[in-house]
Amino acid sequence: MAPLPRTTVRDALSVSVTVGAYGVAFGAASVAAGFSVLQTCLFSLFTFTGASQFAAIGVVASGGPAVGAIATAAMVGTRNALYGIQMAPLLRVRGLRRIAAAHVTIDESTGVALSQTPRGVEAVRAGFWLTGLGVFFFWNAFTLLGALGAKALGNPASWGLDGAVPAVFLGLVWPRLENTFLRLVAVTSMFFAVVVTPWLPAGLPIIATALVAVVLGWRER
Repeated sequence: MAPLPRTTVRDALSVSVTVGAYGVAFGAASVAAGFSVLQTCLFSLFTFTGASQFAAIGVVASGGPAVGAIATAAMVGTRNALYGIQMAPLLRVRGLRRIAAAHVTIDESTGVALSQTPRGVEAVRAGFWLTGLGVFFFWNAFTLLGALGAKALGNPASWGLDGAVPAVFLGLVWPRLENTFLRLVAVTSMFFAVVVTPWLPAGLPIIATALVAVVLGWRER
């Protein structure tokens, strides 16, 4: 087996550490939302899709029902299924490896893998596994650190940690607004959510903004 290109290893490691460090914010925000340290760690271990995790605890923190939290997380996480369709022909895995691949199919593992295309299919697969498993390790390790740190601080809200969810979520979304149309969708969605908040239960305004994306996307086409 040929040695992996240093650039592939470098790309995977740099993304893994950087993205995994966000787990600190999730751990702290989850405890601030009322989850225990154990619940927080299990959430990262078994769900492992950062944006969906932040969306779910955001709904819970605002007083929304569990159904609303699950629906919001599922809606945000649907993109991973599309990544899976794209990556399956390249990875060609079966059995337990297929299950493991599905679990670590996220934005970062897909992005790094596809960026290795000019270096060949082996580099694509290596980029996927190194990044996916790397993010998984660091995300869970930093989640534990964040949860323990928030627990040691006492009341997380008194330290402003209850603002971590919207702040980090904004940080995740902002870099993806690459053109005027996407910025228009984001601003319109925010305005719509504010308008309907007095009439809808907590958590549902976020889900309802999907209608804005559908309407604007249809009009754009």
